[in-house]
Amino acid sequence: MVSMQGYADAVRPVLDRLLDSEAAGIARAADLIADSLRDGGVLQAFGAGHSEAFAAELVARAGGLVPTNRLSLHDLVLHGDAPRDVLDDPKLERDPSIAHQIYALAAPQPRDVFVVASQSGINGSVVELAALVKARGHHLVAVTSVEHTARVAPRHPSGQRLADIADVVLDNGAPYGDALLPLTSGGAVCAVSSVTAALLAQLLTAEVVRRFQVAGEVPPIYLSANVPGGDEHNTALESRYAGRIRRTA
Repeated sequence: MVSMQGYADAVRPVLDRLLDSEAAGIARAADLIADSLRDGGVLQAFGAGHSEAFAAELVARAGGLVPTNRLSLHDLVLHGDAPRDVLDDPKLERDPSIAHQIYALAAPQPRDVFVVASQSGINGSVVELAALVKARGHHLVAVTSVEHTARVAPRHPSGQRLADIADVVLDNGAPYGDALLPLTSGGAVCAVSSVTAALLAQLLTAEVVRRFQVAGEVPPIYLSANVPGGDEHNTALESRYAGRIRRTA
C-alpha cells in the first residue's frame, strides 16, 4: 500500500546506490567546475520542467557557490522579448530553437561551465542547448536518469540524447517514469528525481568547495541573507561577477 513510510523505504536504497555509483562522476564534474571558477568562470545551470529544481538547488542559496547562474525557459519572457503566453505551451521544452535564445540571453563567457539536468534527457531544448554548449567550447555536466533515457526515443532531430553529448553524465538514479511506488491499478506514484537531484547538487557543491580548501583557497560561498552580515558578505562576492549572474526574487 502506498504510504509515507513506503516512499521513505523506497527512497533510501536509491540514495545509497547513488552515493556509491556516482562518486567518480561527481569527482570529475567537481574538477571541471572548480577549474572554471578558479579561472573566473561561472557555473551555468539549466533544467526544464521539474528539473528546474536542480538548477535552483545550485544557484543563489545559503551555503552555495556565488558564481552561479540559473537558466530557465522563463528567461525568454523575463530577459528576452517573448510574449508571456509562450510559457503556456506545455511542450515548449521540446522546441530546439529556444535553446539558442536561452544561451544568448545568458551571454556566457568561454570559461563558463554548464550543468544541464533532465530526467528523460530527450527533449529538444535540452539536447539543443547541450549541443550548442559543446560547440561553443564549454565543458558540460549532464544530470539524467540513465534508465529512463535509454528506454525512450530522442525527440531532437539529431537523434541524440543529453547523455550522448556531455563530458560527464551523472545518473540521478530515478527509474523509468520517475515514480517509485507502483499502483495495483496501474502506473506509479511519488517521483524521486527531485530528491536525488538535490542530493547531487549538494554533493557537487561539497566537492567543489573541498577542491578550493585543499588548494588553500577561500571558496566563494553564500551566507544566509537572514543572518547578521549576510547581505554585506553576499553583495561583496556578487560584485565580482557583476553583469554575469542574475539574481531575481
